Amino acid sequence: MLHLTFSTLYFLVWKFLAVTDGQRNDGYRSSLIQAVLQGTYEVVDEILFNSPPTINCENDEGYNIIQLAIINRSEKVYNLIYHIIERTKSYKGKEDSFDNTLVHLAGKLAPSFVLERTTGAALQLQRELLWFEEVKKLFLPIELTRQNKYNETPTMVFTKEHLDSIKQGETWMKTTAESCSITAALIVTVVFAAAITVPGGNQESGLPLFKEKSAFTIFAVSNAFSLFTSATALLLFLSILTARFSEKDFLVSLPRRLIFGLLMLFISTTAMMVAFGAILVLVFCDQRPWMLAPICAFSCLPISVIVTIKVPLLVDLIQSTYYPIFGKHSYLESCKVNRKNTVFMKYE
Repeated sequence: MLHLTFSTLYFLVWKFLAVTDGQRNDGYRSSLIQAVLQGTYEVVDEILFNSPPTINCENDEGYNIIQLAIINRSEKVYNLIYHIIERTKSYKGKEDSFDNTLVHLAGKLAPSFVLERTTGAALQLQRELLWFEEVKKLFLPIELTRQNKYNETPTMVFTKEHLDSIKQGETWMKTTAESCSITAALIVTVVFAAAITVPGGNQESGLPLFKEKSAFTIFAVSNAFSLFTSATALLLFLSILTARFSEKDFLVSLPRRLIFGLLMLFISTTAMMVAFGAILVLVFCDQRPWMLAPICAFSCLPISVIVTIKVPLLVDLIQSTYYPIFGKHSYLESCKVNRKNTVFMKYE
């Protein structure tokens, strides 16, 4: 038991209670709400399957589990009960005491402990935009103009709640782009200088002395490749610095530019070190073959450094931009509360 994670242990305990005490819905209330807040969809699935009326459970502030899943950004719970929301008008049209619809709640800023799960202000804002756009799909365009008690539409709520997030996201994007653009500019300078200063000099005809050497061919190709990719990366980073930084830009446009800019920067760094290593092999390794191993080892050092620093950021960007958090996922296949289960319709 000590080797089990808390969520797994929590699920097993409540699975046992659901089987042994399935008719006492009041006992499920606090556990169901806590499971939604923590995003433990297994517990929510087990409780709803054994006691469907618990879908109407509310916390002390009057929010049901659908509203809580949206407020606390519990995407796995939301995916589990999405089909219930989609085909049940009363759940979809549920409002709180301030006349906030589900879209209004999605427009509010997520709790701090939820935002901290995502690294970087720009990625946090992107995740907020993904939630807002996803919940909007449940409603007709005319319903999205509905105002709450303070005469605010969902879009107005989102803009007001995320003013600071937009500023922080802009600062984060600019800082990241500036640091990467400096590196790209340095690579452009180095490889351009290497391209016009041919190693070994030229013949009287103007052709390089080492043109017949395979190492020189590797140098020429990798140096040109590094120049082109670093120049592309520099342009992508400069396009980020001159962007408008509107709300919608943080959804796809800016993250996509940063992704391709980082990819080009990785490729240009690798190609530059290959070109540098080829020249050292060409000049020194004919008479000293033992130098080949240390040259290769030290050439990998800057590549490993930039990979260690920037790859985690690149992975996070790719996952948040190109891997959807909503929709059908493999973990839903084993859930008991599925689209074929129509028992929740009578609790509407």
